[in-house]
Amino acid sequence: METHTEIKSLTPLVRKQIIQAQRNEVTEYHIYKRLARTSKNKQNQKVLNEIAEDEFRHYKIWMKYTGREVSSSKWNINKFYWIARIFGLTFGLKLMERGEERAQLNYAEIGQEIPEAIKIQKDENQHENELLALIDEDKLKYIGSIVLGLNDALVEILGTLAGLTFALQNNRLVALAGVITGIAGALSMSSSEYLSNKSEGKMEGAVKSAIFTGIAYIVAVIFLVMPYIILASPWGSLIWAVFDSVFIVFLFTYYISVANDQPFRKRFLEMVVLSTVVGLISFGLGYLARIVFGINV
Repeated sequence: METHTEIKSLTPLVRKQIIQAQRNEVTEYHIYKRLARTSKNKQNQKVLNEIAEDEFRHYKIWMKYTGREVSSSKWNINKFYWIARIFGLTFGLKLMERGEERAQLNYAEIGQEIPEAIKIQKDENQHENELLALIDEDKLKYIGSIVLGLNDALVEILGTLAGLTFALQNNRLVALAGVITGIAGALSMSSSEYLSNKSEGKMEGAVKSAIFTGIAYIVAVIFLVMPYIILASPWGSLIWAVFDSVFIVFLFTYYISVANDQPFRKRFLEMVVLSTVVGLISFGLGYLARIVFGINV
């Protein structure tokens, strides 16, 4: 009878938001539980199960006010499960926590009719952030190595391709030079990262750091050189490579901003400006080399 009184006293808008909150909680409960079952890391299993139980407890609290069961979103369960599996737990779960469904909830408005809502929001945010920080994940441990590999590849290879495009104006030669430079650069960066970590006494992570750096470098090289293999026009290839560079920067910066709670816009602009400036300088050097050495390929 008490529940019926609570339901009747709620405005339609607040009741609608509470039902949405209830659906969010049960959906996230199933996501955390599913990830916990498939995780091979015991620490991660424990953390994910703890968060899942919190979500289900909140679901029960909301149900006290709605007086009804609410089904979970199968689409969101599958979507965020696979995002977390492919791109990492921390990224997937933080992306979920800042999702559109949560953004639609106005806890201040709900709190005017249900004071308990403010406490739920505060406890949930604080507890989940603390628990998410405990997740053990290689992708975040070696994020610095990945940044190093990507940054160096984007700046060095894009600059090389820009200079060679103007100097040679031959896609096959530019692609060949880009691949050779890229492989050499990846090996050089990997070995430097390994020796750097080893000299700092980080013996355990030295090999993994080197591998992550090399893989990030090679991925960037593939994206940048591919246009010269596919297209016939050197200028079209260069423009495509520049767009690829911006696209890589956008994706990775977005990943970092979500996973590490860092500002997106500033970091994105810094990387784009740096790559563009180096590309323009290299383009000018290629033009100068073409004139000075009389290259006509």
